[in-house]
Amino acid sequence: MSQTNKLKIFNDPIYGFITIPNSLVYDLIQHPYFQRLRRISQMGLSYLVYPGAHHTRFQHALGAMHMMQQAVEVLRFKGVSISKEEENALYVAILLHDIGHGPFSHAMEHSIVEEVNHEAISLLFMDKLNEEFDGQLSLAIQVFKGEYHRKFMLQLISSQLDMDRMDYLKRDSFYSGVAEGNINSDRLIQMMNVENDVLVMEEKAIYSIEKFLMARRLMYWQAYLHKTSLVAELTLTKTLQRAKELLQKGISVECSRPLKYFMEHKVTLDSFSNDDLDTFAQLDDFDIISALKEWQYHDDFILSSLSKMIINRDLSKIKLNSEKFPVEVLQEMSTRFAKEHNISLQDAKYFIFKGKIKNQAYSIESEPIRIFKKDRTIEDVVEASDQLNLKALSKPVTKYFICFPKVLSEK
Repeated sequence: MSQTNKLKIFNDPIYGFITIPNSLVYDLIQHPYFQRLRRISQMGLSYLVYPGAHHTRFQHALGAMHMMQQAVEVLRFKGVSISKEEENALYVAILLHDIGHGPFSHAMEHSIVEEVNHEAISLLFMDKLNEEFDGQLSLAIQVFKGEYHRKFMLQLISSQLDMDRMDYLKRDSFYSGVAEGNINSDRLIQMMNVENDVLVMEEKAIYSIEKFLMARRLMYWQAYLHKTSLVAELTLTKTLQRAKELLQKGISVECSRPLKYFMEHKVTLDSFSNDDLDTFAQLDDFDIISALKEWQYHDDFILSSLSKMIINRDLSKIKLNSEKFPVEVLQEMSTRFAKEHNISLQDAKYFIFKGKIKNQAYSIESEPIRIFKKDRTIEDVVEASDQLNLKALSKPVTKYFICFPKVLSEK
């Protein structure tokens, strides 16, 4: 196959044409591990709230790589030396940063592969691909792990103002229609620079950064932590936990081979073998949805009820509050529900439960967004901004929730 055939372009609804920079990136995109991301939705079950939010992690990974191409161009223009190897490592690392996400990401992490987070699985995929590609991903892995001496390279991939966040805010806002999340990524990238191998933002970017942080806060409340998306994801987590519990009791639960494998085997990071990785690479949203369609007819009242809730979008009620809900409320509901449906109080926990969510647009504890001032000094954006709202954005806001079936609210 000739080299030129690999320099294809993708047509993206947000940025227009995205070019594939070289044949290694092309071959990685073509790999079955990466193609799987076409079958994993970027925003989980948010399409139950925003009907347009059906975009995939595949689109997001390509978009983040496109942003990285722009960033490399801007930094080189400003005199930052980035070798061909380093440039390549940045493209590969950002392209593969989410490759370890399972179907409906976070629901999986809390129920099926409980002890291994998606970042760890991403690294396992990268290591395996590095073997297949004769070590061509070594530098990308070093950067991704934060082991490379040029700190700004990791900051472009993972920080409070990275290419990952820039693409997902713009993309998720575009597909969900939540206009408040839209950001001016072009301007933010134009304002980037590197000082002593650390990523800095020019002083005149300050208002764009404020807008970016505000957009992030609003996207969390309006989209990622939207109460209906939240209750859908929690219901899915409970459904998967129930299926796992039944299987472990020896009760037959029909689902795809890869899904059943992870339900029956407790896989930890230390025991995650190459075979496990290949099985994980067979898992996507379709395994979960087809399992739910099957389970709605299961003899088990809990499994069938929870599955129907998601398939028919007939979800539980969820109430949010700035204060914790009293335990008595939960107990009273659980007792009533258990009695009505002839199930144990323990089983009622699948339907009635509480928890909390936290939203923090900017973290003071994490690596700061650094403003490079005209006098060549560097300041944290919170200090450099004349807006008091940035201090407010760095305070974590916690909300408490309680979930219960609709029938309980009708009485």
